[in-house]
Parts: sequence; C-alpha cells; structure tokens
Amino acid sequence: MYYSSGNYEAFARPKKPANVDAKSAYLVGAGLASLAAAVFLVRDGQMKGDRITILEELALSGGSMDGIWNEQKGYIIRGGREMEIHFETIWDLFRSIPSLETEGVSVLDEYYWLNKEDPAFSHARVIEKRGQRLSNDGKLTLTPKAIEELIHLALTPEDKLQDVKINEVFTEEFFQSNFWLYWATMFAFEPWASAMEMRRYILRFVHHIGTLSNLSSLRFTKYNQYESLILPLVKFLESHGVKFQYGTEVKNIQVRKDGERKIATQIEYTRDGKAGTIALTENDLVFVTNGSITESSTYGDDNTPASGKADIGGSWKLWKNLAAQDPAFGKPEKFCENIPAANWVISGTITFKDDRVVPYIEGISKKDPHSGSIVTSGPVSIKDSNWLYGYSISRQPHFHTQKKNELIVWVYGLFSDKPGNYVKKKIAECTGIELCEELLYHLGVPENEIADIAKNGASTIPCHMPYITSYFMPRALGDRPLVVPQGSQNLAFIGNFAETVRDTVFTTEYSVRTAMEAVYTLLNVDRGVPEVFASSFDVRVLLNTVYFLNDHKKLDEIKVPWIVSVLEKIGRKKINGTYLEELMKEAKLL
Repeated sequence: MYYSSGNYEAFARPKKPANVDAKSAYLVGAGLASLAAAVFLVRDGQMKGDRITILEELALSGGSMDGIWNEQKGYIIRGGREMEIHFETIWDLFRSIPSLETEGVSVLDEYYWLNKEDPAFSHARVIEKRGQRLSNDGKLTLTPKAIEELIHLALTPEDKLQDVKINEVFTEEFFQSNFWLYWATMFAFEPWASAMEMRRYILRFVHHIGTLSNLSSLRFTKYNQYESLILPLVKFLESHGVKFQYGTEVKNIQVRKDGERKIATQIEYTRDGKAGTIALTENDLVFVTNGSITESSTYGDDNTPASGKADIGGSWKLWKNLAAQDPAFGKPEKFCENIPAANWVISGTITFKDDRVVPYIEGISKKDPHSGSIVTSGPVSIKDSNWLYGYSISRQPHFHTQKKNELIVWVYGLFSDKPGNYVKKKIAECTGIELCEELLYHLGVPENEIADIAKNGASTIPCHMPYITSYFMPRALGDRPLVVPQGSQNLAFIGNFAETVRDTVFTTEYSVRTAMEAVYTLLNVDRGVPEVFASSFDVRVLLNTVYFLNDHKKLDEIKVPWIVSVLEKIGRKKINGTYLEELMKEAKLL
C-alpha cells in the first residue's frame, strides 16, 4: 500500500489482484468503515460480492452514521458529520456509488451540485444574551502569546505529546479566545482532550482557519447521513451480492502466531442468542471495526431523561478480547475507561410541530428554516450557556417522511457537570422537554411561552452516548492498533480507533481512509491511496493562516515575537520584487 496525489492515480483503475478469486472477506460491523471496505473489495479488489459477508450486531447498517424514525419516539439523530472538499478517500468512494435520488448520476455528483447551488454560510456562529449574535463574532481574538502556543503545538512531534492534554500545552489566554470557542464547539474538543489529536487537527485543517467563524468550507448532505450516504452504499453492495448478516455479535477473533506472522483463524459470534463459529484460513480476510462512539447509546423522551446506565457494549468487548491476545492490537481501556464526568454525553433531537420558534431561528441565521436551504451551516454555539449548549439545523426536510410543518433541530452540550441557565439541572439529568426549554430560553423566546412550546409544540428525544468523545481521550503511540498490524496476514482494523498517519478522527474521512488502506494492503491492490490533503505543506496556506490567526493584520502590525524575529533576519528590502513578496501580498500580509 502506498500514498499518492493527483489525477494520474485518482483516475486509474488497478489490475485484478493476484489470487483474489480464492479469497473471501468478513467485515465486523456495518458502519461506514465496513461498508466502504466492502465497496473497495468489489470495485478495486475485484472480489466477487458473494464472497463478502458483513456481520452486524444491530438490525440495520450505518453504525454512527444515523438518522431514523422510531415509531415510539419519533425522529432521532445522535449526531451529524461535517464534511469538506478535501476528504480525498470519501469522494473517491462516492464517485462510484449510484444516487438513489437521481438516475444516472453518482452520490458525489448529486452532493457536488447541491452544495454548489446551496453553499454553507453561517450568519451567526456564536450567540449570547438570549439570541444576540456575539459582538466580536468573526474574529479569532488570539493574543500573540496564544498564537505562539498554537504554533508551538503544531511544531511538536507526536512522540513528545503522548498522554498530554490540551490544557497542558495552552494557558488561559488561549482558552479565552474565540478561536478556541469555534474550534471546541465545531470539533467537540474538551480542554482535557488529547493534545496529540489537537495537533493533528491543526495541521489537517489549517486551510480552514480563515472560515472557522462562518463555516463556509463545510459541505452537507440533502437528508440525514443514513438516507443520503448509508442507504446508497447498502443498495450498491446488495446489487453486487454482498451478504449482510444482522443480529450477529462477534465476541472474539482467535489469532494464531507463527513466528512474526499473525493469522486470524476463527470468528466466534452469537446470532439470535445462539453461539457459532466461522473457521478461517489465510485466504479469509477479516476487517474489524474496533470500538464505537455510539455504543451503549440510550434514549429518553419528553418526560424521561436518557439513562446513563448501560453495558460496555459488544464492539468494546471484542476489542478487549483481541487486545488480550497481542499488544499490537491496541489498548481499548485508554478510550473506554476513566472518561471524565464533565465530557459531552448528551445530544437531543427536537421536532418542532408548529412555527412559533421560526422567527427566533430566522432572526439568528437569516434563513427561513422551511426554505429547503441549509439553515445554520453547522453549529450555532451559545457562549454564555453553562452547558456550552449548541444547536444545528440542516436542510429541511431532514427525513424523506418528514411533514411540511415539522422542523428538526439537533442540540448538544459539551459540559455535563454544570446546571443549565434556565433548567437548573445537569444536562444528563434532563428530560426532552427540559432540553427544549433550555434551547428556547437561549434563542430568546419569552419565558412565559417557553413551557407551552416545549410541551405542546415540540417533541424532544434525549440521547445519552457514554463514549461519544472517546476518540479524543489522551493517548500514546501504540494505543490504537495499526490498520494492518505488523505481521498480520489476514486481519485488519478499520474505523476511527485504528491508527493511520496524519489524518484526524471523528471524521467520515478517517473511516473511509482506514477501510481503503486495509483493503489495499491485504489484497495488494496496485493503486495509490489518496494522501491526506497536504495543506500544512503549502506555504500559501501557511501565510494565509498567519493573516487570519492575527485577525486580518498586515505583517507590520503583527506583534508575535517569532514572526518579528524572522522578518528582521530576512529584511523587508530583500524581499521587494521577489516571489516571496508576491506570496505575502496574495495572503494579504503586505
């Protein structure tokens, strides 16, 4: 497996891998990573679909890529995924998946046209004081010291950041900035999260620093992730004969060591309560999605909080059983144990059934939420919320079956250890009605109207997700298994708890990237995996970032000591009339 960039590799089709007709594949889990791996097996590995089996514990595919109608509760969204144009492997995947909406085009075509016609743009990224836009929204408000700390982190190698927390590399000046507010609420970082992962995000998304405040770099699906992305994948795989076996919990995978070689020899599972095994040879490839951020999710309703009590769940148990066999299979306990009590664990899906809330939403986002256009373009964060509450409204309808009078709003709170501003409870203790009331309060709805709207004009489903921020737990090198562990002949790990270089977790891209790397490695597919977008190596992007980090200041206005030092050494006169001057003018630094 190797990485590539450019159209030469992107448009090429690989030859059929040697001996692929003698091979078969088992994929544990039916989330995005497994579905993508199955597509790559069929498309690039040219494996026959009837030799591929997907084993899923639940009764449907999708994993954390959800959006569902529950007859007892209503519409449920546990979370959303923000995507951008440089998710190189995901667009490589969806260029080959036919749209279910428009005959003769791909999911990528459909997505591309939609976001061209209806681009994202946030008119109020942060509000405060009950519905008022933050007065300095749009500015990053980083001090010279905070910028220096940010750059220092970016320049620190990962081996120096093992088990280091974000609040151990930044001082309070950084955490008081709008940059941190935008960053934390967009990506779900907490101050005690992994500094190693924070560094990866800085380097991976440095090209988006200039749009943090307006979210114009983001792209969104027409409907929820399940209907827009998962269903087309499932349809494609079914059309190629791929087998889906639901209601199947994989308990363990036995791995035999033969010197330096590691060979998966047996899958142990239960299906509908009955134990079973699948014997494996070296020609039987096994792809495991280890761990899950939505494992053990529980739900409440209008009058009941979501329970915080749940079993650890099958995906974590499986990973622990694998890790017990070989240290190369990672340390799941680093991610699923000792999670801080203050972490984000609650989200909610609010279905408004009348339009009393619409003027308040429209006043903030400057969009009619029933227009069909993207509404908030990502999160609207509430700075003075004790929960650090936020909400997001996608294109409506968000579900094919949604009624015209219904408006679906997703809410979440990053701090779980503090009482709300209106509802004097911790967020995890709140019923659906109380989650709705807290939002209405921050939107500026008159207090004498809040209770009636929350009770009679809306339905709210709380969701408790104990592992939702597990990706960001402080970690060390080796805590996540390599996509294909050293010496493995037929076993690969896929998804956001597998380890690959440079890319960032909690993204759809990471799921698809690890899937692609796994398939290409185990089948020896002779085509490059698109490398992570290299914006952090582009001097134009870096100069542009200096401009935005300093809130649109020219070089002679910037007071960051290291920049001043560099400029003094170079000398302004020496760059006059040079390509460097041209680049700096393009970045608006001169």
